[in-house]
Amino acid sequence: MHTSTAVRGPLISAWSVVSPFGLDSADFTAGLAGGRAAVETLDGDDWRVPVENACLVPGFSNREVLGRKGTRSMDRVTGLAVAAVGRLLQDAEGGRIPGVADDAALVLGTNTGSAQSIMDFTRDSLVQEKPFFVDPMRFPNTVMNCAAGQSAIWHQLKGPNTTIAGGRATGLLALNYALRLKKSGHAETVLFGAVEEFSAARAWLEWHTWGGEAGTADAVLGEGAAVLLLESGEATEAHGRRGLAEVLGLEFGVHHGPESEAAVLADCVRALLERTGVRPQEVAYHADSHSAGARAAAEREALAAVFGAEGPERVPCAELIGDTAAAAAAFQIAAVLAPAEDRGDVRGRVALITSVDRDGVVGCALLRLC
Repeated sequence: MHTSTAVRGPLISAWSVVSPFGLDSADFTAGLAGGRAAVETLDGDDWRVPVENACLVPGFSNREVLGRKGTRSMDRVTGLAVAAVGRLLQDAEGGRIPGVADDAALVLGTNTGSAQSIMDFTRDSLVQEKPFFVDPMRFPNTVMNCAAGQSAIWHQLKGPNTTIAGGRATGLLALNYALRLKKSGHAETVLFGAVEEFSAARAWLEWHTWGGEAGTADAVLGEGAAVLLLESGEATEAHGRRGLAEVLGLEFGVHHGPESEAAVLADCVRALLERTGVRPQEVAYHADSHSAGARAAAEREALAAVFGAEGPERVPCAELIGDTAAAAAAFQIAAVLAPAEDRGDVRGRVALITSVDRDGVVGCALLRLC
C-alpha cells in the first residue's frame, strides 16, 4: 500500500552536516568527492561493543565543540544536533543568517533519542540503593524530543518544535512534516533534519537485532546530524540566498516483509513521478539508503522496474559514512546537494531519494536542483 502527499514549490536553501568526515559541510562535500569511507577501528578499551569498526564524527565532544556552559549533562545525540543546527544558522562572519527569526520551526528526526542515555538512566534506577537515587539532571536526556528541544532553546527557535521517528526514512518524514507546517501557515521558515549517535547501547541493540551475529550486520554503524532550511522562493531571494533545490513531492508506503519491499517502493516512485509530472528520463540522480542484503536488492529491483537497466546516476552516501539510521535520509538529501552547489550543469535536473526500512517504512522524494 502507499499514500500520497502532494507538495509544490518550497525550496531548500541551506544545509549543514556534522558527519564522520568532519564538523563542517565542506568536510562532507570533500569526503563524498574523495570516495573514501570514513571508517575507523574502535579501541577495545574505550568501546566495549560487539563491533570492530564504526564511522564516528572525528574529535567530537560537546564541551570542545559547544563550550563548557550548558553541556555538563548534555548527551552525545543532543550535542550533535545542537552543533548541526548552529552551523546552519551561522554565516561566514559568525553571525546569524538573515531571515531565520525567533518564530522559525524545527523538525528533527531521531529513532529513540539517545539509547545510551535511556539505558544508563534505567540501569541507575536498578543498581542504586534506592530507585530514585538517580541523577535528575540526566532525566531529560531519556526523552525522545530532548535533542529538538535543546537545539531550539540553545539557538532561540521559538516556533513549532517537533520530533519525528521513522527508521531510515525519518529525514523524508521530517521534510514532509516541515512542508505541512508551511502549508498550514504555522511557520514560514522551517529547519528540518535528523540526528543519530554511535554508542555502546546502540551497538548492542543493533547486534541483537542482527541475531547476535556481527557478521550479518547491515553496515558499519555511523553517526552524525544533517539539518536543512526550508523556505519559500520569495523568502530565499529576499534574504540573499539562492535556492538549492525545489521540493517537488514525496511519497510513502508500508511494506510487509522482504517479499513486498521492491514492489511497494516501485509503486511509490511511479506514483510520485505521475503526480509531479516528471518523466522517468528526467531523473538524473538517485540517492538510495544503501541497506545491505535483501533491502539493498529491493531498492535496486525497484529502480530497475521503474527506470530500466540504465537508471539515474547513483549518489553514494551510506557506504562512506556508515549506517546513520534515523539520519540516513537527511544525509542522502545533503549528499545530492553537496556536489550540486558548485556545478552549474546540474541546474534543472531532478534527483530521487529513496528509503527502505526494515520496520516497514518505504519513502521517496523528488527534488529539482536549482
